[in-house]
Amino acid sequence: MSYPDRAAPRRPATVVAAVAVLLLMAVGAVAYAVTNLVVAGGTVERFRAAATGTDASGGDVDRVAGLLRGSTVLAAVLGVLAALLLVGLALGLRAGRPGARLATWVVAGLGLLCGCCGLAVLVGQRAAPLRLGADDRVTADLLGLAGDAYPAWWIPVNAALSVAQILGYLVVAGLLALPSAGAFLRRAVPTGRPPGPPTGYGATTSGAPVAGPTPWGPPSGFAPPSPPEDRP
Repeated sequence: MSYPDRAAPRRPATVVAAVAVLLLMAVGAVAYAVTNLVVAGGTVERFRAAATGTDASGGDVDRVAGLLRGSTVLAAVLGVLAALLLVGLALGLRAGRPGARLATWVVAGLGLLCGCCGLAVLVGQRAAPLRLGADDRVTADLLGLAGDAYPAWWIPVNAALSVAQILGYLVVAGLLALPSAGAFLRRAVPTGRPPGPPTGYGATTSGAPVAGPTPWGPPSGFAPPSPPEDRP
């Protein structure tokens, strides 16, 4: 049995757009993780080839190469985890769960912070390269070679992704702050069948009346049986 007045409300365009942006960002996070793993091998090989012409020992080269590999794997894992989190938030918003909006705002704030920090690090690397003391000259040379070992398009793409991340979180947070999104996410979630007549002696579980006594008296149209007639 259907109840038209209990039909789920239609999702507003603001919520649909926020869900789409979150899913698009999740796809971008997975693509970033895969790209990190793909370029890692060539980056380490180019670094080792360039380090052979320096005065660095084999142990120093291995340590920096391990740092390159470890940072790549960590970035890939964080990208996959971020994608899963974004998908979970998108599904929560699509289902109209009230807590999903607050959780999305919290994640958006953290994402904005991380995006700004990542962009600042990239700009700082170009504007002010790392400078170490004379005793750490070898380490400074190796770190410089490690940065040069990445493909030429690596830093511009990372900067573009950081900017896109900042804009994406701003768009999602703004869409969820609109009144239409708030009304949809604050609505009462149906918990079951609509209220009907109480069940008991006088009603079935579907609310249909039945013959029999009820706490409120006999059902309508019910008359007590007449006493039997005396026959001679």
